[in-house]
Amino acid sequence: MHIEFIEGKGYYSNSYICGNILVDAGLPPEFFAKYKADIEMIVITHAHFDHIEHVKEISELCDAEICIHELDAAGLTDDSVSLAGAFSGRSPGIAADRLLKDGDRVGNFGVIHTPGHSRGSICLYDREDESHPLISGDTVFADGGFGRIDFTGSDESSMRSSLKRLSEIDVGGIFPGHGRVVYGNGNKHIRNSLESFGSMYP
Repeated sequence: MHIEFIEGKGYYSNSYICGNILVDAGLPPEFFAKYKADIEMIVITHAHFDHIEHVKEISELCDAEICIHELDAAGLTDDSVSLAGAFSGRSPGIAADRLLKDGDRVGNFGVIHTPGHSRGSICLYDREDESHPLISGDTVFADGGFGRIDFTGSDESSMRSSLKRLSEIDVGGIFPGHGRVVYGNGNKHIRNSLESFGSMYP
């Protein structure tokens, strides 16, 4: 499946268009106006404000359902869960249409629950596509990076387990919540992230 990369600006997260799915909705709606007729589902990788700020407007623009892991759903309405105050903002104030859990499917993707950065962080993985893409949210980044674990709802042990789990699947491309996209050899980047994590949190 073709994944269109929409690079984040400022503190806003990256977004991705995958067929009729938009992943993450931090950027303003004008970034997605040309996809209005295509987007039917918005999947949120986790409920931090920089990934959800404009989900309400985009959902209304596209008439799209909002999907988020059940453990992060409160962030759509609760500023303490979304960390909205750190961005001088407010949670979007809209309920999810579908609550996700590990093993669910959205389009061609399987949902992998990867807590650590937040309780309900998820990755989306397409095992059927020959490039084995992973949309990784803020769990893992290119070049040995991983999500911060110093927020309310973050957890060191969970992040270690999530990185280890990802290191054990066949990943080609990594499409992260921030920073550059990796189009191949994703497992190497994930292993580097796991090693970096182990060095920082022995």
